[in-house]
Amino acid sequence: MINFEALFQISYGLYIVSSGDKTKGNGFISNTVFQVASDPVRFASCSHKNNYTTELIKSSGHFAVSVLNTEASTDILGRFGYKSGRDVNKLEGMNIKYGLTGVPVILNDTIAYLEFKVVDTYDVGSHYMFIGELVQSEIIDNSKEPMTYLYYRKVKKGLSPKNAPTYIDKSKFMNETVETKAKKYTCTFCAYEYDEASEEIKFADLPDDWTCPTCGAGKEDFFENK
Repeated sequence: MINFEALFQISYGLYIVSSGDKTKGNGFISNTVFQVASDPVRFASCSHKNNYTTELIKSSGHFAVSVLNTEASTDILGRFGYKSGRDVNKLEGMNIKYGLTGVPVILNDTIAYLEFKVVDTYDVGSHYMFIGELVQSEIIDNSKEPMTYLYYRKVKKGLSPKNAPTYIDKSKFMNETVETKAKKYTCTFCAYEYDEASEEIKFADLPDDWTCPTCGAGKEDFFENK
């Protein structure tokens, strides 16, 4: 038997993994970046095979990791977590630095960044695992705390996108609840759930310009849970 709640007890950070160059670049929110060796310093980063950033990492042979802080905006989380770089230019309007390898590094809401050269790639199923050797790292703002995936879930009320290695279909781990007058509404983009039982305002009474606190989707992009 697999209790999917047990998977949420594993600790993760929250990062933006980016790649490309000055002509084209992209990035995505990741919670699977971790150190695997100390000499030389090497990290692993997992990226879904369908991600646009995966193509850029494979073609350039480099990637960067921006460590997000707990005050990261919903714009950053929505832009890099729930939108495709094939549809929008995620880097437009961002505070970007180009590293030693030429990859774009996102500095918005970042406390530190690390830059890597890919030395190995493993096919692990739905994702590729890129092993990167550290070529540069820098502290941007050490006055703030790094965001963890637990903080993202409990405080930001966010869930893993479908392309994340940690994505789990909610129906597999959520218990059925007794029907009450309070209703629940789910964002079609990021799966954020607005539960009237824990909110002071009913969903229908929210202003028309209200947006999803996780990804910025409009009120019209929510559906009622049945």
